[in-house]
Amino acid sequence: MDYDKFIFCLEAVRDVETETTTEVVKNLEQLAFDQGITSIHKTCDTIEGLEDSLNALLYDDHNFKDYEIIYLVMPGEANNVCLNEYYYSLEEIAEIFEGKMKGKILHFANAKILDLSQEEAQYFLDITGARAISGYGAAFNKITSSSTLDKAFFSLCQDEDDVIEIVEELHQKHYDLCKHLDFRLYY
Repeated sequence: MDYDKFIFCLEAVRDVETETTTEVVKNLEQLAFDQGITSIHKTCDTIEGLEDSLNALLYDDHNFKDYEIIYLVMPGEANNVCLNEYYYSLEEIAEIFEGKMKGKILHFANAKILDLSQEEAQYFLDITGARAISGYGAAFNKITSSSTLDKAFFSLCQDEDDVIEIVEELHQKHYDLCKHLDFRLYY
């Protein structure tokens, strides 16, 4: 299948100067090979790197409108991400990308838990313009979301525009894994 919706993956690493092929890269390559879903993978080790990468995508890539999913693979806690031992709240990140994520789904791998109050989620969505924010309530525990559930989620996002339908179908097809990792979507 040839899809016209792409994935932009931004993965936190200790040092962007060190080149390594992570599990995430391998899974994205497999997704492209198996399902034809195109992605771009970038790494960052600072908040400035995160901002520069997303701004480059936003302003320099003429296909930005085709990137439906912004896939963030970074450690952190309920309402923040950690880059090189510095914590940044999702509110801070929302303000950096104010109005720039219109129609996008920001999806966090289970390298961090995503546990937002309704107010926090709504603030993030309102400020960024994102269509939804998704992730997991259970952090990495011998099961990485990128190997199975993230790929299934991305595939469903290619075929369906209604986020509620996507979540329902994801739960129908992968109920045990959704339950175990506590898949969450705020919209």
